[in-house]
Amino acid sequence: MNTSSRERPILLGTRRSALALAQSGHVATAIEKLSGRPVELVPIVSEGDTNRASLSEIGGQGIFATRLREALFAGECDILVHSLKDLPTAIPDGLMIAATPSREDARDVVLTRGGTPLHELRPGSTIGTGSPRRIAQVRRRAPHAAVVDIRGNVDSRLARVSSGELDAVILAAAGLSRLESDTDLRREELGLAEWPTAPGQGSLAVETTTGAPAELLDALAALDDEATRIAVTVERAILEGLDAGCQAPMAAHAVVTGASVRVRTVVYSPDDGRRIGLDVTETLNGEYIRRNGSGNGADAADGADPMHAARLLGLTVARRLLEQGAADLVSRELSS
Repeated sequence: MNTSSRERPILLGTRRSALALAQSGHVATAIEKLSGRPVELVPIVSEGDTNRASLSEIGGQGIFATRLREALFAGECDILVHSLKDLPTAIPDGLMIAATPSREDARDVVLTRGGTPLHELRPGSTIGTGSPRRIAQVRRRAPHAAVVDIRGNVDSRLARVSSGELDAVILAAAGLSRLESDTDLRREELGLAEWPTAPGQGSLAVETTTGAPAELLDALAALDDEATRIAVTVERAILEGLDAGCQAPMAAHAVVTGASVRVRTVVYSPDDGRRIGLDVTETLNGEYIRRNGSGNGADAADGADPMHAARLLGLTVARRLLEQGAADLVSRELSS
């Protein structure tokens, strides 16, 4: 790397929300340490930031990512940081996810004034969330509650509970942690076994062009956490295999232990409380690849490509869900 390139800051494109800026700031600090170069945030307004319609109406087809990717292609920035759960599964030609830093808490959190657990809230209690998946889960856990479809930043959602306008809101634990939100509201962490969350929740994705300089790719590669990447690859492959949008009422959470991956996934009916779920544990080695699909040459067959095996596992789980009737529960969209 020559002197001029070392002096030029790395431009990091990010949404303008407080949460996006906070998580991008954490990534920027890490990249500065790894690359020895300054990192400058480039705030970008996405469609998801300006369109205030319900997420269930406008869908999840890249409303938070499209404008950022346009800026990356145009050279307005060198890298992007996304919340992985908002990122479409189809990566455009010319782009790549160069790093998935270590995942934070993937759980959802219920916030209330008095600490009453979600399932014990009185009939008619108002619970705020804009996520079709969370709406379906609330209808199972607290069927007598009233779900209020809300948008807005974390602070505005918390304020609606503090003021008494809502009895509870459901948010991602990772977002609260990254924002270091200071609130007097009481928290109830929802266990992933009974309340799995969106594919990629708690994870970040650092995206850049496939033609990015080698020294930048090397610095980003040092940020990558393999266990996180394997887990989210499984989860996102399930979403891809279901051919459902990012806002589909489905959940998937994978955990890597050694060479094994356990994935819990559920597809919910948005209307009548039905659900179809699977709990699968597999060892992602060469034998798994040979049993479930062709590898990319000898290296993949020998188990040297765990991401290939992880994607195969996710697609296999999606196929099993579809065989059990999942297509009847979700609105099929173009692959997200």
